[in-house]
Parts: sequence; structure tokens; C-alpha cells
Amino acid sequence: MSKKIQFSLNYDEDLDLYLEKSYPDVLDYRILSQSLDARRSNRGRKPTYNYVLEVLQAKNDQFERFFEEVPNLGALNKKPIIVGAGPAGLFCALRLVEHGIPCILLERGQPAYERMKHISQFWRYGKLDEDNNVCYGEGGAGLFSDGKLITRIKSSYVKYVMQKLVDFGAPEETAYLSNPHLGSNKIRKLIGKMSEYLQKNGCDIHYNACVKEILFESVNQVKGVQLRSGKVFETDNLILATGHSATQMYHYLQEKNVSMKPKNFAIGVRIEHPRKLIDHLQYGEFAKELGAARYRLSWEDSETLKGCYSFCMCPGGYVLSAGTEKDGIVVNGMSNYARNSPWSNAALVVSTEFGKDFNDKELLSGLYFQREIEKKAHEWSLKHATGREVPAQTLQDFLNNKVPKELNIKTSCPSSLVSADMRAILPPYVISHLEKALQVFDKRIPGFVSDQALLLAPETRTSAPVTILRDRKTLESLSHRGLYPCGEGAGYAGGITSAAVDGIHVAMALLKKEKGYEKK
Repeated sequence: MSKKIQFSLNYDEDLDLYLEKSYPDVLDYRILSQSLDARRSNRGRKPTYNYVLEVLQAKNDQFERFFEEVPNLGALNKKPIIVGAGPAGLFCALRLVEHGIPCILLERGQPAYERMKHISQFWRYGKLDEDNNVCYGEGGAGLFSDGKLITRIKSSYVKYVMQKLVDFGAPEETAYLSNPHLGSNKIRKLIGKMSEYLQKNGCDIHYNACVKEILFESVNQVKGVQLRSGKVFETDNLILATGHSATQMYHYLQEKNVSMKPKNFAIGVRIEHPRKLIDHLQYGEFAKELGAARYRLSWEDSETLKGCYSFCMCPGGYVLSAGTEKDGIVVNGMSNYARNSPWSNAALVVSTEFGKDFNDKELLSGLYFQREIEKKAHEWSLKHATGREVPAQTLQDFLNNKVPKELNIKTSCPSSLVSADMRAILPPYVISHLEKALQVFDKRIPGFVSDQALLLAPETRTSAPVTILRDRKTLESLSHRGLYPCGEGAGYAGGITSAAVDGIHVAMALLKKEKGYEKK
């Protein structure tokens, strides 16, 4: 039998040499977990890597099997339809075809490599394609969110997701790093390979296939979908994995009385620093050896009980314009695998509550609230530039409430910037909480409040503004049979990994209903 061992090594020590010296009877090993400990409290000693290894010490020893053998269950009478080729939709399809269940995957946008052409035009010239942008198209918004695979969820499928990503071309360390990161460049190639595999194994993928209407019979039983083109696909099982920016779908579901409820989310800004500064603040004298540094910050106001926290931190990354409507501006962050951009950025967002910070009488009031802020950002850009430039303000000018006519600071943002007043775009409570939180964060990471830092706004799409309600056991909609709300857009995930895991859970729930199959 294999055995697990745990130990720590200085960051510059060789793992194989350590094992040869300390565990001479080890014949083979594989890394289960590797995490870096470079905490500021440990300054004065070298950073360390904490390892968990599975080792073989006898000739007949074998590594533990991570995954069960998957039975072929055979086709259903009507193919399940999955709407949306983001992480949730793709992994749902993957799990179905692994069990021998042919399915149909509908994506409103184009394949990732074609989608990139439209996005480049948007960043460079402001030409928005409403079906192919940072949020829509093969790979979903996850394609441009840094390729971060960090998740706090506890599920046996997390390891499965990581290993499958490795199988499709992700670096080997993806399977064992505590904070795995693919980079947006690598995840684009990986998604293409995944789609090819799906098509060869029973999944019909249709691009440029925007769903206009969900068809029901007997009021609340799914019958199929009709595309914008007029084409109809019939099914008894529809997985809705349309992502957190599917504005049209939310309106349509409301019209059809699909059970939903408003959901809290967070809004704020992107903060960008020179990468060398963040690396030094986090790693000190070891910055060059350890590479691009991450940080995670959070603070809660004791009076309002509102939290302000960093989100989607992108070391060595870029700030991107990520809107989906022509009259709105949204920002997001990403980085490539090498994390070698001269800047590092993160969202700094403030929790926003339904019924307190926006209307409590309208189901989609959170959506309207987001759009109002995004429109303000666009109006500012249009008034002071051409409408494609992202509103920005240096951190010091923000804290001193100054708005210069021009910005004399470099940025990673490919859409260019326009000098802006954050107070004219974001609600007062967001501004006040950011001001307080920044002072706290500067005490935790001295130097964080820097004259080299820049705020870009608005960051409004941190998560879906509603939850599409579903049964906890069957995962079907509470109001419509055969409808499976899935992933981040349905309110059940918050990133690439959790969305992928939710897609798998939905696939397994469907298999239990249709085939009586349940994972042991």
C-alpha cells in the first residue's frame, strides 16, 4: 500500500535530494499538495514549501486510485441540452459523455480562437460584439479571469476537475498546487482541446446558437429550446449554464415565472500596482526568486457590518474592459501563465445587500443596480473621451478627492484610460467603505497605499444578481420540471473550479433521475 508523508522544505531546496536523504526507502512518489509559506511574520528566515506526498516503499505498492471506473449507461430517449459553454456547461457535458450519454451543447458565441478576434477589436477600437466578448463565447467569462482555479468548496470532484484539466493540456502542477493557476493564454488552448474531445465522444456543439426561448409543455415541463435563428431543439432535460452576465435570460425566466430570488453580491474597483512593488511588499528580499506575489485582504466595518475585500487577484496581470452592453463599462482582471506583466491587480469590492442598498420590491433590482453603475461609467468616458476608455483615478487622488484632467501613470489596460471621479460612478457607501478599508489594508501590508497605485472602475460582475432556485437533492428547478439551473449564472458557483464542479453535480443528478445511477 502507498503511504502519505508531510514535510516542509526551504524554497531553494531540491525535493529529490531531500527524499533520497530523509526517506531512502522511497521507490516512487507523487505530489498531492504543495503550498508556499512566505508570510510576512516569517521575515528573517527563508520561505518554505509545505508538501504532502504519496510514496511507494515496496515493489508491490500501488498509488491510490482517485477516481472510480465510470459505467457506460447508454443514451437517453432525447439528448439533454446544455446552454452555455463555460466551465459549468463544459464539465457537465464531459461527465455525461463519459457515462455514454450523448448531449447537445449550445453556445451563443464562437469558438475561443474566433472569439479572441472580436475581443481584440473591442479593446483596441471599442467595437463590441454582443455575442462574442469577455463574458460570452466558448470558455465563458472564465477564459478571461486569469485562469485561477482557487476554490474554497469541499467536493470530491475538485481533484477530478484538476486532473481533467491536466489531461487536456494544463501543466502537471495544476493537480497539486494549493493555489493552481493556468493563465488565460493556456486555458484558451485547453478549452479548445476539451471541446474537440466532447465532439468526438457524443456531444453535438453548436456555436452562434443563442437561445431565444425555452419551450414548455403543460405549463412547467421542459420541452425544448428555440434559437434566435428559429431552429428548435427538443429535450426533456435542459441544463441552464449561461453565466453571471446573461441579462436577457434573466428577463426571460422572470417572464416565464421560473422560481428565482434576489442575491447579494459585491461591487467596487480594480486596484493596480506595479508588480515589483507588490512582490517586494509580500516577499521582501526573496521577491526575485519567488516571482509574482499574491495577496488577499478583507475587513468588515463594525458599524455597518459590511465587508470590503480583495477578489480575483491577478499577479503580473492586466485590467480588462469586460462589458457586454454598448452603453456600459465593466472591468475585470486576468494574467497569463507566466505572470510576467509589469503590473498586478485585484478587485477591491464592498458587499451589497438586496433590500438595503438597492430596491427590495423588484426581483431583478440587483441587475438594474449593476447596469446603472456601468452606464454611469460609460457616460463619464463618453463625456471626457470617446466612450471606450476605462474610468480611472490614482489611489492618492481618490483619497484626497482630486480629479486631474489627465492621468500621468502607466497601466496594463489595453482599452486606455480616462481620468475620472470614482465618487461620480460608485454609490457613496462603496466610496466610504473603500476609504476606510484602504487605511486598514495599508497597515496590514505597509506600502499598499502607494502613489504608484491606480483605481479602475467599475467592478460590478463579481457574481450573479439572482439565484435560480432548485431542489437541494434533485437540482431541478423548483417551478419547472426538467430545468436544471447550473453554475455561476444560476447562483451556485463563484469561479472556474466551483462552476465546473456544479456542472458535474448537475450531470450526476440528471443521471440519477433518468438512469437510477448514483456514484458510490
